[in-house]
Amino acid sequence: MEYVLDKFNHVDPVGIVDRFERGEVKALGGEIVTPTTPLSEHLFIWYYRELPVEKRLPVELSVLHQDEHLVVVDKPHFLPTTPGGMYVQESALVRLRVLLDLPDLVPIHRLDRMTAGVLLFSANPETRGKYQMLFEKRRIEKTYRAVAPVRDELEFPLVVRSRMIKSRTYLLAQEIAGEPNAETRIELMDTRVSASGATLGLYDLQPHTGKTHQLRVHLASQGIGILNDLFYPVLHEQAPDDYTKPLQLLAHSISFQDPLTREPVKYFSQLELAAFPDHN
Repeated sequence: MEYVLDKFNHVDPVGIVDRFERGEVKALGGEIVTPTTPLSEHLFIWYYRELPVEKRLPVELSVLHQDEHLVVVDKPHFLPTTPGGMYVQESALVRLRVLLDLPDLVPIHRLDRMTAGVLLFSANPETRGKYQMLFEKRRIEKTYRAVAPVRDELEFPLVVRSRMIKSRTYLLAQEIAGEPNAETRIELMDTRVSASGATLGLYDLQPHTGKTHQLRVHLASQGIGILNDLFYPVLHEQAPDDYTKPLQLLAHSISFQDPLTREPVKYFSQLELAAFPDHN
């Protein structure tokens, strides 16, 4: 325990002592490590980090389809797909595992925390690989909807291709020179004048690749950054979530040939974009 306290002095020392006293520090094989266990006895030790009580996010997800192999849900804005950082219980994965009593549930793909829409989960480990393979071989068709400004000089449909990179140590994705590895087809579906007098467009987006933040970057690069995007084209200072201004990006539909039934299936989101309501 003295070594752990010295080595990890950036961690709450009282919490470390408590974990030892409660028998929560374990060796790799599961043996309990006591405060007086000789340091040389184990090469690895572990313990679960203690989490603060999470405040429930004021958003709800709904189940669009469920069978023994697949669960399809409508993920709301602000809810992360999987646990991470300050969100553990408040993630689509954990909420669904509890709600549906499916401990083996795992996401087959992901949506950004700020993006809403259709999200697929595997409920059966034995068939999981067949659905994952659809994504790996790009046998999935996805459409998104977004609300963004309108530029009269742009001609649609517009195909944007670029080379994108995303560093694990840098928050934003970036476009750089080089062979394109990201492609998005953009179609302007409709326009409306907002209460402020600005002309907004409803865009249909079809990504042919799946780079991180691809849609947000590609629209911003055309001068039509998605409404309420706090990352692109300009990174805003971190602030508490404003639930009245969700990112106007929605995973609208997903279609594929079911690998088990061989039948074509298509799932549609029942959500709508607040800045462009009542539009199918």
